[in-house]
Amino acid sequence: MQNPSEYYSQQYNARASIPDHPYIFTRWVNQSTLVRRTNAGLFDLMYGEKLEERLDIFPARTGGGPLLVFIHGGWWRSLDKFDFSMIAPGFTSAGINVALTNYTLAPGADIEEIVQQQLRAVAWLYRNVEKYDIDPQRIVIAGHSAGAHLAAMMMAAQWPTYADDLPPDLIKAGVLTSGLYDLTPVPHAEFVNVDLKLTQERALALSPGFMPQSHATPFITAVGGLESDEFKRQNSLIASAWKSQHRTDIPLPEANHLTICDALTDRESPLFKAMLELVAGV
Repeated sequence: MQNPSEYYSQQYNARASIPDHPYIFTRWVNQSTLVRRTNAGLFDLMYGEKLEERLDIFPARTGGGPLLVFIHGGWWRSLDKFDFSMIAPGFTSAGINVALTNYTLAPGADIEEIVQQQLRAVAWLYRNVEKYDIDPQRIVIAGHSAGAHLAAMMMAAQWPTYADDLPPDLIKAGVLTSGLYDLTPVPHAEFVNVDLKLTQERALALSPGFMPQSHATPFITAVGGLESDEFKRQNSLIASAWKSQHRTDIPLPEANHLTICDALTDRESPLFKAMLELVAGV
């Protein structure tokens, strides 16, 4: 029988299972560089005091619209908001403003602090976006991989407890792709826990799949058909845990853990279309 360390390291090391991952990352950077050169944007707005506490806003072509807040993945220890600038044009052309958030990467920060940073980022957006002609009453959260974990944590957040000027329904909808909602296997995955240093107790406390939603927030999920059994289990877990608000799961049979992000840039993909429908309903 395979020991837990070997099993979970194999299941969760997506890069090891995708031989062309360096080319995928390079393509994202090239696409995002072009987007930042050719689209209006407000870059590196500071939502906190730390150097990494910055976000970008890509305004929609029409004013007064909703805001899609996207949190990047990378096992809480790699990648950058810059790399996902590529997702903005499809949404901004549809009247949806896009914000991309950064956070301090592990091991420079633990996951607890990273969650706090995203709370600060979303609170800052709620308090400040109206000046950019964005509707703060229509904020939708989205994330990929570790970013989907953080997005789910925002959906579980007790916003009035965090700050008394924030409404309980600050987040109006969510999009969770290829995420991690049960962190208890992560301490066994040595390739990543060398930086995260999670214990079982902390992993459980940081698992949104075992928390209630703070309020009724509709959401959609997606996981690539080529992803591991564990990522598929994680996807099913959050859909079941929050089933009363789970609207749909988007099948992407040809996608792996990285190429699922390409669906966010493809206006003909079922995920992109489902996101437009979800945002239109808030």
